[in-house]
Amino acid sequence: MNTVCYIDVPDKENGHGVSVRKLHENEHVQVAHIKLNPGEKVNPHSTPVDVFFYILEGVCTVEIGTERQQVSKDTLVESPALIQHALYNESAQVARIMVVKTPRPGKI
Repeated sequence: MNTVCYIDVPDKENGHGVSVRKLHENEHVQVAHIKLNPGEKVNPHSTPVDVFFYILEGVCTVEIGTERQQVSKDTLVESPALIQHALYNESAQVARIMVVKTPRPGKI
């Protein structure tokens, strides 16, 4: 059995300047943990693969294409491949988000 606690995984450098920790990766999928402090954001961008976001803690605003919605803990949001998406923490609390990319980028 392999277990991973996100706090034990080092932050991965990224162009958004936020905490991103890669929790799992194999030939089929990539799983990461994003922590957004109040006022932080993941800038609008697109990926060549499908993505889903699962809100683990807090509240954040998710933008998928032209749709924008505030979502809270225990909510899953789908983002199809090649559609621009972004995450914003406009609250006063920390938001933690699990990000799953499938298939793993670079493997399609």
